[in-house]
Amino acid sequence: MLANHQLLTVAVTGLNAIDSPGPGVAVIRALREGFPDRVRIIGLSYETMEPGIYLHNIVDKTYQIPYPSAGTEALLKRLEYIQAKENLQLIIPNFDAELYNFMKMAPALKTMGIASFLPSQEQFNARDKINLYQFGLKYGLSVPKDQVIYHESELYSCAENLGYPLVVKGKFYDAIIAHTLEQAQKAFYKLSAKWGFPIIVQQFITGTEINIAVLGDGKGNTISSIPMRKLYITDKGKAWAGITLEDETLINLAKKFVAATHWKGGCELEIMRTADGTPYIMEINPRFPAWIYLTAAAGQNQPAALARMALGETVTPYTDYEVGKIFIRYAWDHITDVKEFQQISGFGEL
Repeated sequence: MLANHQLLTVAVTGLNAIDSPGPGVAVIRALREGFPDRVRIIGLSYETMEPGIYLHNIVDKTYQIPYPSAGTEALLKRLEYIQAKENLQLIIPNFDAELYNFMKMAPALKTMGIASFLPSQEQFNARDKINLYQFGLKYGLSVPKDQVIYHESELYSCAENLGYPLVVKGKFYDAIIAHTLEQAQKAFYKLSAKWGFPIIVQQFITGTEINIAVLGDGKGNTISSIPMRKLYITDKGKAWAGITLEDETLINLAKKFVAATHWKGGCELEIMRTADGTPYIMEINPRFPAWIYLTAAAGQNQPAALARMALGETVTPYTDYEVGKIFIRYAWDHITDVKEFQQISGFGEL
């Protein structure tokens, strides 16, 4: 448990802020608001051009870490080096692809004095895109039908079973709507080249896009859930603007998910609400979304609450939040010096 005057040192990944931004910068903003003048942020980056590296009012110091494909041993060795210099108390990973390594390392990190608050491997696998339809059947949740495929020839049966248009999804990220077999084939090759196999082909559901940011305590209790309707969507399907909603149906859906899975940590439910009002779960992302700062602005600071639970505090579930809070993302040209780029590129630290 953290004393009121004690400095909290937190490592955060996901510092990219491109047109499909990582959640890192938003998580950090929420932490700084939740622990005013008491938090030191250590950024963990994969690429040298992640903007968060150079935002010194956001990130106090950054270290490069190995790509997830390098495995847990390489990552653990790097974190041991960082821990010896920074004395981390908490780490918050924010990318789907890196979560397996961090979940696997959680006991070793705890031994090093680094807390985390992550789902179990079983929880993580249950909501995976590959298992989502069966997950929905098991817990009585509305989920689009899908097929998991490994070969382009399987697209014929997908079209027969699901009809056009189809939604072709990558293993970790990206989704492409295909109206013809040719479009589906192009999507298959593009996504498999980028993310590997399998490819998920999902029934197309039309309606209103809604996302729910959710925080579970790992015991079946929902600490926070805030639904947001997308107001502006990029060509990659990402929310560039959104507004908080008042909707008990969506809140209860989040609570049902957390109660059924005993979800531990942050997650995002991607919902498509059809004309008849049915909320279909399109995806369950196992970490905070990039728009997570909106939860803090609306009165339920999910990253700060997660940090408190990770450090052993008991957090009372939130009940109220401000409806009608809008976030609008924007681009800002941040100016830095080539010396900083050379420092992070050459030494892996800034």
